Amino acid sequence: MAATASASPPVEGITHHTAAVNGTTLHYLVRSFAAVEMGLAGFGLEALADVTHGGGAWHIGVLAAPGIPELLFAGGGRERAFLAGAAFPSMTAVAGSITDLDYDEFARTYSRPGAWRGAAALYRSMLAEGDEIRALAASSPLAVPVLAVGAGGGPFTEMTMRQVTAGGEVTARQLDGVSHYAAMEAPERLAEVVLEFVRGVESA
Repeated sequence: MAATASASPPVEGITHHTAAVNGTTLHYLVRSFAAVEMGLAGFGLEALADVTHGGGAWHIGVLAAPGIPELLFAGGGRERAFLAGAAFPSMTAVAGSITDLDYDEFARTYSRPGAWRGAAALYRSMLAEGDEIRALAASSPLAVPVLAVGAGGGPFTEMTMRQVTAGGEVTARQLDGVSHYAAMEAPERLAEVVLEFVRGVESA
């Protein structure tokens, strides 16, 4: 089975990485690791929150601040305005890949009570767990085949995974013309890359 890091948000990779390194001694549970457009706290991911030196994303600090997501984005249709007007368009390169039906579903989901807690906790962990993730990577590097798929972040995913993988053995693929939301912008291309990797692992 491949433990696959989600494309959005990138900090979900922290959870997947932690589960994978803790489980690599149980080879029947984790046989490979696919990282898609992600980074890890302690390995440069925090720089995405730095808006003072260019390239930083303003929403990271906002979402990480306790109570602020609910205050600014919850209720009165503000969920859709934020997601469709700022969050997705700013990190999407493939026109039409995020549809009105997608935005409607995202807005419905994020309008539920407590819906922002998960995203807020992920961003807070991104800014607080760097030392822990570095220590974990040093003591238990990934010892399974690793796929690193880059999109809008270029080689960032590959560079990150080479630092936390035993021997730096990483298969790297780049999805050109695609931004951060690779799974939604180029689902067929991403599926092809992941399936090719998994088939290679299964046949080895």
